[in-house]
Amino acid sequence: MKRLTLLVALLMVLMLALFGCTKKEEAAKEEAPAATEEKAAAPSGEPIKVGAILAVTGKAAFLGDPESKTLEMLAAEVNANGGVLGRPVEVIVKDTAGDQEKAKSFAKQLIEEDKVIAIIGPSTSGETMGIKNDMEEAMTPLLSCAAAEVIVNPVAKYVFKTPQKDSFAVMKIMEHMKSNGIKKIGVAAGGTGFGKAGLAQIEAIAPDYGIEIALSEVYEPTATDLTAVVNKLKAADVKAVINWSIVPAQSIIIKNMRQVGFDVPLYQSHGFGNIKYVEAAGEAAEGVIFPAGRLLIADTLPDSNAQKAVLVKYKNDYESKYNDTASTFGGHAYDAFMILVKAIEAAGSTDKAAVRDAIESTKGFVGTGGIFNFSAEDHNGLDIDSFEMMTVKDGKFVALEAE
Repeated sequence: MKRLTLLVALLMVLMLALFGCTKKEEAAKEEAPAATEEKAAAPSGEPIKVGAILAVTGKAAFLGDPESKTLEMLAAEVNANGGVLGRPVEVIVKDTAGDQEKAKSFAKQLIEEDKVIAIIGPSTSGETMGIKNDMEEAMTPLLSCAAAEVIVNPVAKYVFKTPQKDSFAVMKIMEHMKSNGIKKIGVAAGGTGFGKAGLAQIEAIAPDYGIEIALSEVYEPTATDLTAVVNKLKAADVKAVINWSIVPAQSIIIKNMRQVGFDVPLYQSHGFGNIKYVEAAGEAAEGVIFPAGRLLIADTLPDSNAQKAVLVKYKNDYESKYNDTASTFGGHAYDAFMILVKAIEAAGSTDKAAVRDAIESTKGFVGTGGIFNFSAEDHNGLDIDSFEMMTVKDGKFVALEAE
């Protein structure tokens, strides 16, 4: 009997000990931090050098500054996640301040001295056209952040661009005009490569929509007062105006039109996609109509939209890092950089010809400007549905509701 009692006692002590150990293990598990994902190995070896020719300062800084910041942010993110092909990416930014001669000089330097595998930019169409042949001769891929359609039409083997086509922007504007019974218009264009190319597209496409161009005026990119141009358009009795430029004159023409009581609808190009233009024009910008990529209205898109996740992430990352509003121009740099990264990965090397081929073979890439599908015949890769018609309401960009 004593042995039985002793055995029971020993069993109870053992059970209590086991129970206590289990409790301690469970408590330890609860207190221990959740297992974290294994960090990507730090990139090593020679950096993959990517050139960037951007108008970070000067009149076109509205373009180049967000483009430069975007590339800085993306390079840091890619390198933090293991780089590309296990190697770090180094982006070498050259500031042209919008000068075409600087663009040519920097392109030569980046290719011959820095040995970059590709160049992103330039920011403006004139600069891009100035180096288009140089990039072909050097057989170095160029992913331009400029919009003029002549950059990729005719197609040059090594030259691509990420902003949507001029012709599609014009068509979206003309469709809206036609649906609202507008048949007689005036056109104002900045005297830049982008402005002149856009004017040519407008003149070519307007007849297809039964729209008469009563008057077209080209102004100096450095203009600070466009009252004379506005008065000419007003005297021509036009029913709407298209302004095609990327320079700060986009804001000036709005104010001048309102100052002289010229209240017809004002349409801007897709170069208007930076809220700073609205801020510069103030209340006069209310009601301006323009086509643009969906980055400007990312938060209001339905969750079913194929671009929304990409747009919201880029917008939030950029605005958190720089405390500045994201623009479509920074988005063009995002698309160029990410397309290049994916092309290098697809090629499995940094051979320029192989990377070029991989860019041209890119299909279904979801970017900020739309869904890209490049081909040998199309080095822009976007269709007309990459544009959304927008307007300014209460100082903000919003989707233009069907009227």
